[in-house]
Amino acid sequence: MMKVSHLVFTIAALFSASVHAATSLNLANYSLSATYGLDVLNGLNPGISGLEASAVTYAKDRNSLFYVGDEGKGVVEISLTGATLGYMNFNWAGTGSTNNDAEGLTYLGGGQLVVAEERLQNAYRFNYSNGATVNLNTTPYASLGPTVGNVGIEGISYDASTGNYVSVKQDNPAQLNIYNSLTFSTAAAADVVPNTQFSGAASVFGQLSLSDVQTLSSIDALTGSAAANNLLVLSHDSKSLIEIDRLGNTLSSFNLATLFPNNAVEGVTVDYLGNIYLVAEQSSLAGATSQLIVLTTPVPEPETYAMLLAGLGLMGVVARRKNKQV
Repeated sequence: MMKVSHLVFTIAALFSASVHAATSLNLANYSLSATYGLDVLNGLNPGISGLEASAVTYAKDRNSLFYVGDEGKGVVEISLTGATLGYMNFNWAGTGSTNNDAEGLTYLGGGQLVVAEERLQNAYRFNYSNGATVNLNTTPYASLGPTVGNVGIEGISYDASTGNYVSVKQDNPAQLNIYNSLTFSTAAAADVVPNTQFSGAASVFGQLSLSDVQTLSSIDALTGSAAANNLLVLSHDSKSLIEIDRLGNTLSSFNLATLFPNNAVEGVTVDYLGNIYLVAEQSSLAGATSQLIVLTTPVPEPETYAMLLAGLGLMGVVARRKNKQV
């Protein structure tokens, strides 16, 4: 019979090997966990009232979410269950933006965020301060392309493990761009040329348009695996969420049409446990203009394995004491 101590080490080795051998997050394992109505902020800040959520990002060092709406009024911090924690206003004066179309958002850490304006195709980096206003005209920015119509930047995501940025352009043509790095400056600069680009006149990755993108390197259980380099790509028009590798191969998918047929799901992010958060512009919930949607997987999380190993370790101690008493 295998000794308890040997069993503990065997399980630990198997878990470690499975994590490092992972090549996909596998969206087929996910299911709807919860839906929360987001505060319209009438009482907190009339300037952001009725915010229609268009992008969301997870802040690991705060264990919270930030989201923006396509009216570009400001950014809102919420809990993982959609409760409003704070907000910051945007002032677009002097940027050249006529629609203030905030469609992309990513968190850099330490309270720093980057918001992308769709038509200008500019990404602005700023420090979040609850209740304050950020003047984007004097904020460091990077130009990701020329000014276009309502078909520009729809999402942006930062990969803290590499320093890469990934952005998606909606359509005409739809594009996914990977940048080894971005330089943010208050001075006008040339458009940044992506190091890798996937582009399609009618579609890309089989999707009619692209709405957001999220890197997976922030998921602790994927650290050191090939899956950590993968990307989640959201398409509102195709009503789907797909996982791709850096070569553009589709690895797994999740059909949003069956769960949210009447909602414009436009933003996606993940937390360190691998939980997926989506934001939708419309809501079937009374009194809410937007909603937070949470997808989770029944696969045990790292903490579950840690508890199991701790329990088996305790069993080993008990077994050894019994052997000494015999």
